[in-house]
Formats: sequence, structure tokens, C-alpha cells
Amino acid sequence: MGTPGIVQFAVFFFGLLFGSFLNVCIARLPRGESIVRPRSRCPQCGTPIRWYDNVPLLSWLLLRRHCRDCHTAISWQYPAVELAVGLWFAYATTLFWNAAQFPPTFGPTIVVTSLPAPTASHIAIYFLSALGLAILGFLLIGLMVMDWQTMRLPDAFTLGGIAIALFLICAQAIFLGPDEDEIHLTKHSLHLTSPGGVTDHGNLFLTGPENLIFSRVAAVCGAALLLLLIRWTYKALRHREGMGLGDVKLLAMIAAFLGFWPSVLSLFVGALAASLYGVFLLVRGRAGAASKLPFGSFLAIGGLIAALFGNRLIDIYTAFLR
Repeated sequence: MGTPGIVQFAVFFFGLLFGSFLNVCIARLPRGESIVRPRSRCPQCGTPIRWYDNVPLLSWLLLRRHCRDCHTAISWQYPAVELAVGLWFAYATTLFWNAAQFPPTFGPTIVVTSLPAPTASHIAIYFLSALGLAILGFLLIGLMVMDWQTMRLPDAFTLGGIAIALFLICAQAIFLGPDEDEIHLTKHSLHLTSPGGVTDHGNLFLTGPENLIFSRVAAVCGAALLLLLIRWTYKALRHREGMGLGDVKLLAMIAAFLGFWPSVLSLFVGALAASLYGVFLLVRGRAGAASKLPFGSFLAIGGLIAALFGNRLIDIYTAFLR
């Protein structure tokens, strides 16, 4: 196993530990309980879980999916969440490793390019981006399960996620180069004349850090206003609530991490998935026209898909419009 494999395995195991912690958050946050005390215990018999019975994935298998004391079946949710977070963390690590290498490596083959080697500032930005991706996956996986089980999206995850994402964006802005991400007003957008026919090459409109931070804040506000408009329109037409403010905060959180258009993509995917699931329930006679769906769960799935394939899907869509 090479260095990338060792790093990925270590981060995967680290992700399993965070997945185990996420299971605690899923069980307690919707009920307003502390995630620190008391220590983890069996939800059926209340017996505290021994440390050797709390090893991610392994304990669930060794205990044969049952509590050691009361023999109640342990839900498959626990290992599934642990595995999902572990794999997501490993994926984020792979993206960072590939971006930070020069020449870029793809498995055992080294592809030599003429691209300049990434600077220390670029590597810092890549690291912060990968860290943001890992945190986003952690939050979305937790919110997806919580909303499915309780129809609640705790502010600790949604508003806390927005704060974390904006902090990471500000940290990335520190490492931008002198001319990176600047926005200029050119002569095509700002017509200026000068004596002697001197050509105006444009004035600086926003510096790189200003552009990066302001555009992400605008994305958060735009995503929230978009879903608020949909919410208000639905209420005006149907005279009842269609979605909660938790969904608005969730979409704003996705925009804080990914940007405005990926958040719109996640909204589209989430709405499509929720509609298909609603039709399935109607056909099976398990729901009516007024039944509530955990839309936040589908929105979280859309956010995960946007994080994985968002830029590629948006590029394909815009190519069709040209």
C-alpha cells in the first residue's frame, strides 16, 4: 500500500469514528438532548455501552447485530452511517491528494503535464476545500437521517454549517494570490474615453478575497430567498404550510459550501426525488395528497449529488443551451 493508500485508510478510519459520533447526534439533537452526557447506552434497556462494544462497524458485526445485555436487535442505521461518513472522508482526501500532487498521479501511472506545480497557497486552498467537502458530507448525512426519522432539521447542523462554510471561505480568501479571482470592469462593460485616444483596460471592481466572500454570502441569501419565495407561493395558493424553515436553512447551508447554482441543482434533484417518492406512496395507497414528506432528506440527497457531480452536470446543462 503506497502513501496515498495509507492516508486514505487512516482518514477512512477517522471517518468511521466521526460516523459513530454522528449517530449520537442523530439520536439526541432532534430531542434537544446533550451529545456529550450521558455516555452512549442501549436505547432499549438503558445499559451503558462498553468501550469494546462501541468500535465502529466491527462491534456491530461481532455482536451479531444485537445488544450484549438485552439482545435487542441493533438497527442497520448505525453501521450504515459510520460507513457512509468513512467513505465520504476518504473521497474528500482523494480529491485533495490528486489536486495537490505534481505531476498529477492517477493510480500507479504518473502523467507529466506542463502545468506549474501548485504553490503552498494553492495547497492550503485545496486542503480547505477538501475539509469543507468532508464537513458538508458529515452534516448532510446526519440531516438526511434526522429529517427522515423525526421531520426535524436541527439549527445546530444547518445554521452551524453555514457559519463553518463561511469561515472556511474567509480562510481560503487569505491564501489567494495577488490577482486571483479579481473582477475587472473592461471597456466592453464600462465605456470610458480619454484625451489622445488612450485605451482603457478597465478598473478593478472587486479584489479576489472580496469576490470570493461576497459571492458566497450572496449565494446563501439567494438560495434562502428562492426557497422562501416557493414557500410563500405555496402557502398563498394552498392556504397551508408546504415546507418548514428548516428546509430553507438547509438549502442556504448547501449554498454556503457549494455556491448558488449547485444549491439550485440540489433543490431540483431533491424536488424530483421527493415527487417520485410521493407518487410511489400514492400508488401503493400509503399516503394521500395532504401527506407530509421529509423533504429535507431528499434535499440532503440532492446536496450530496451536487457535491459529487454538480460542476459536471451544470457544465453539461449549459452546453445544451449554447
